[in-house]
Amino acid sequence: MKDLFFRENILEILDYIEEGIHIIDSNGRIVYYNLFAQRIDGVERDKAIGRHLLEIYPSLTHETSTLLTVMKTGESIFKEEQTFINYKGEKITTINSSVPIRNNGKILGALEISKDITQVRKMSEEIVDLQSKLYNNKTLNKSKVEETAKYTFLDIIGENKEMLKLKKISLKAAQTDAPVLIYGETGTGKELFVHSIHNSSRRKHKPFITQNCAALPSNLLEGILFGTAKGGFTGAEDRQGLFELAHGGTLFLDEINSMPLELQSKLLRVLQDGSIRPIGDTRTINVDVRIITATNVPPEEAIKCKLLRKDLYYRLNVISLNIPPLRERRDDIPILTDYFIKRFNQRLGKCFKGVSKEVVGVFNAYSWDGNVRELENLIEGIMSIYDIQTIELEHLPAKFGEYRNGRKSSMELSLKDILEETERSLILEALEEADYNISHTADLLNIPRQTLQYKISKYNLK
Repeated sequence: MKDLFFRENILEILDYIEEGIHIIDSNGRIVYYNLFAQRIDGVERDKAIGRHLLEIYPSLTHETSTLLTVMKTGESIFKEEQTFINYKGEKITTINSSVPIRNNGKILGALEISKDITQVRKMSEEIVDLQSKLYNNKTLNKSKVEETAKYTFLDIIGENKEMLKLKKISLKAAQTDAPVLIYGETGTGKELFVHSIHNSSRRKHKPFITQNCAALPSNLLEGILFGTAKGGFTGAEDRQGLFELAHGGTLFLDEINSMPLELQSKLLRVLQDGSIRPIGDTRTINVDVRIITATNVPPEEAIKCKLLRKDLYYRLNVISLNIPPLRERRDDIPILTDYFIKRFNQRLGKCFKGVSKEVVGVFNAYSWDGNVRELENLIEGIMSIYDIQTIELEHLPAKFGEYRNGRKSSMELSLKDILEETERSLILEALEEADYNISHTADLLNIPRQTLQYKISKYNLK
């Protein structure tokens, strides 16, 4: 009785899970099918239970069905993409994790958890198709293609010594085809540098294509990058990938540290060989693409945490740009503030003149975790709701109330601030003890030399 009660409750709970759950027996017949699976597949479970899997999903085969595959091989499959046509003629794409069900070593069936990514795949394919039309349409004039990279070095505002140095290096980098790896916190302006490099290069009249590696599951990302061949998998069509679309131009891969390691190895081969192979195809296609990548975590940290392959890092890091956060270029805050006020005056039809001395003090003391983007959004928000000439303390959001006279009291410091200040002090003390010898200092702190160099740059201890 208890077992029956427990089973009924478990099955009821499974109906509330927002992922499809299938269970088949050793004969391939469906014995369980939750409500979300019914919603994904469009098949009423009363009509599915007791029938063979391939009877309900005729577009699948013993080879392409992940459930039947694990039952045959006895080996689990995790996060594998599967595309099938349901009985309504709709193409459904799921990410499946499938495991065999055993008892005393004998396989009794299989269980599968499915995540519906049909709309994600559809949107990603539509984006690629639109890009393909844009860059392959020979009637498009040159200016239309150029619009895809809209920023130049003139759009990078600031007089900070480090930023001027980065602009100089980037301009030289634009004259080459060498890969560029850009590190910077969120909101520091990585995209501005990428656009500017492309627009100052010999490729400026060729395609400029961007892809955020964190925006898509790895299964989709591989097809988006390298393309697919018809018949390569169920529902696959002949479709160009972003490498092929970017031929002659620039491909920007943002958040490269979010790309799965197995896909990173394939990217490495493309960089080494200059050719791609669409999924399911036997032919290789030569591509001439300039690669620029970006990461919002320190590359050394990404390697240490196994988010970035070391061999790929060396191949991408031919030219390295480390964009400082706003808190390390505070001399640019007044310049950026004035720039944004002028820009939003024009856009919003306002007549703001600037900010008060008190606000300048607060801006100089604030940590700016969102960097330049946070400053821009702050000014736009204030100018959108107030009709004033000068931004005063009273117009700032509540979080700025913690700051007084350009400083934040020690009692109000965040844990992050305290840890960073402590780390800075320890590194400075070690540097002085080691007479600023980097290797000796790294030994004293028991950290890698590369990490120390990053920290020295971060805290401006040069």
